[in-house]
Amino acid sequence: MPRVSFYTLGCKLNFAETSTLERDFLARHYEVVPFGEPADVTVINTCTVTAEAERQCRQIIRRAIRQNPNAFIIVTGCYAQLRPEEIARIEGVDVVLGAREKFHLFELIESFQKKEQTQVAVSCIDELHEFGPAFSSTERTRAFLKIQDGCDYVCSFCTIPRARGRSRSQPIEATVAQARQLAEMGFKEIVLTGVNIGLYGQEFGTTLLDLLRELDRVDGIERYRISSIEPNLLTDEIIAFVAASRAFMPHFHMPLQSGDNFVLGKMRRRYRRELYAERVARIRKLLPDAAIGVDVIVGFPAETPERFENTYRFLNELPVSYLHVFTYSERPGTAAVEQLDRMGGQPVPKPERSRRNRMLQVLSHKKRHAFYRAHQGQVRPVLWESTEKHGLMYGYTDNYIRVQRPFDPKRVGQIEPVRLGDFAPDGTLVAEDPAFIPLTIA
Repeated sequence: MPRVSFYTLGCKLNFAETSTLERDFLARHYEVVPFGEPADVTVINTCTVTAEAERQCRQIIRRAIRQNPNAFIIVTGCYAQLRPEEIARIEGVDVVLGAREKFHLFELIESFQKKEQTQVAVSCIDELHEFGPAFSSTERTRAFLKIQDGCDYVCSFCTIPRARGRSRSQPIEATVAQARQLAEMGFKEIVLTGVNIGLYGQEFGTTLLDLLRELDRVDGIERYRISSIEPNLLTDEIIAFVAASRAFMPHFHMPLQSGDNFVLGKMRRRYRRELYAERVARIRKLLPDAAIGVDVIVGFPAETPERFENTYRFLNELPVSYLHVFTYSERPGTAAVEQLDRMGGQPVPKPERSRRNRMLQVLSHKKRHAFYRAHQGQVRPVLWESTEKHGLMYGYTDNYIRVQRPFDPKRVGQIEPVRLGDFAPDGTLVAEDPAFIPLTIA
């Protein structure tokens, strides 16, 4: 039986698409082995969101070649779509596939035989209209379901629309069918993923809310999470639906990127901080215990020290639960690089970018700690995961608080009420024995 290994970099969407490729290889009688073990074929799914991500991609490609010099090396993903020639120059790479071509891998490659010249198959970005369905199924408890791809926005720092094309969606019927399939496979929770999922369904005359209503009716799936949604696309109706739904969790993740309106304008974001604060207030009104996550970028060219302080103060005062902090990275071809003078002139020095990142990382830790502390003593449902670490098992509450307890294989994949106890050394909360807990759940 031939062997294949995979390595995925980047977002959950990439992981979902890699899982689909894994299933395609399994259907053709390949054995999937861990990356680094001897393999006949290695597939590397890449990311291009930052210069560091691209550096890691090249590093992984070279490691795969060193570890398996005779393996057939396939590189795909966003980095492959944007800079295929750069990847093709790495000696030992056999095929470079773009965003569309990865889903036609077996049609494009007749035999996995190494050749002297690297094959490059990448469609023009304007031709990317096809939706490649995908979901991850490597975890025993949680699956990531791709519902949307591409983006119609033109944020000045971002290359993803150039890598993945315009927004396109999977029809409601097909998405619901995949959710039912995941329920039959035993999954309890689905995370809905995409590039800009708030744009879902526009080509069909449907909306994200239409999809959420249908998914909420799928038997067997007890939890859904919306991976990330733009604040200008998170409507009152969606928030109200989540508050009243059967299975959608009180958990939202909204990219902010900056808490300064001047910087938001230069970033070409489609909202200002006042709208973001209003969305947070609306969530807190209907779902007081909800987890609210924030994406923020530090070091954008227009971000002077005063404007960074505006972001810091805005986030410090905002009742959110945690931050995902990214350091700005110059991406070739973006407006932030090509029109630097319009952004505000001089780039922020890299040491200063790192300092700002550390400041917001500390703030994120404080926010998460305060959010956890506010819920200590509550009884909340936890979905236990399969991974065992130092004799412990972990899970998340409905509102995304990570908890731990001694490992018990019988609890894997089960949802049970626990009382949120003390902080553990790793920052999670200790789950108290549910046998001593009243049945009412917060």
